[in-house]
Amino acid sequence: MQAPQHLEELAAEIRACRLCAARFAATETHHEPRPVVWFAPQARVLIAGQAPGARVHASGKPFTDPSGDRLRAWTGLSEAEFYDLNRVAIVPMAFCFPGYDAKGADLPPPPICAATWRARVMAGLPRLRLVLAVGGAAMRWHLAPGPVSAHVGNWRALAARGTFPLPHPSWRNTGWLKRNPWFEAELVPELQAAVRAALEDE
Repeated sequence: MQAPQHLEELAAEIRACRLCAARFAATETHHEPRPVVWFAPQARVLIAGQAPGARVHASGKPFTDPSGDRLRAWTGLSEAEFYDLNRVAIVPMAFCFPGYDAKGADLPPPPICAATWRARVMAGLPRLRLVLAVGGAAMRWHLAPGPVSAHVGNWRALAARGTFPLPHPSWRNTGWLKRNPWFEAELVPELQAAVRAALEDE
């Protein structure tokens, strides 16, 4: 029982984190930190995302937006399965919404968040069987530096090692998906099979 208790304490620490309060106050959104924490030690699949968006900041629940709808479709998971803490951990590279810049664009995840928390969270997830590295920041941490398209193009080799590299499911990547039909034709079916296998591997 020590691992679950330890992870519950860590989750409470993260929820109380205010490291970026001054940073967020200086953004165009002038918002307060609201860490969105969604993991448990029994999880078999890790969704390593970027950072919560404005809708997730409001809801306090990860991927409660159109990006989440697309990601759930890619994984083949129902909403109930996706949010089952005993099966899926959702750990972004930053737990809080980073805010918008002066042009209304999403700011990147503050590196201090991953540097402070990520290794500790990963150490508390011993049953992981599969990692979904969603977006460039997650790929840099879980894989290596390099362009997102290069990692996604190398998905077969990376998936064989237990990590699926995925472009962010944002509407901004709809054009990329149209230019690369192999993603949904080839990668997505393999992803769905791997997710199902990881969840059923007891």
